Amino acid sequence: MDTPTWRRLIRGATIRRDAQDAKDALLRYLREETVAPLTAVARFAAFGFLGSILVGFGLLMLLIGLLRFLQSFSVLNGSLSWIPYLAVAIAAILVLAITAWRIVADASVRRRLKDDAS
Repeated sequence: MDTPTWRRLIRGATIRRDAQDAKDALLRYLREETVAPLTAVARFAAFGFLGSILVGFGLLMLLIGLLRFLQSFSVLNGSLSWIPYLAVAIAAILVLAITAWRIVADASVRRRLKDDAS
């Protein structure tokens, strides 16, 4: 006589196998919900850091180029040699101000959109 299906299930079920299944499910859940998002955030942060370093270096090179360009004019020699430095300092401050303004403006837009969604 063939054993009923429920008896085969009960006979095949052991505490060790159930514990192993629970452990596997827990590890799979932890990997999906913690490790995968953390690696995505780490990759995003790494690319953001690398991008900001490269943009900062490029901006520095542009400012040095602007300084050298302004120093090439013979009018700005002698007692007026400080004018190119002032112009480059003003340009750098302007770029920093625009960057800070955009960061603050984006944060306020995100905050407003979040408040509107609520």
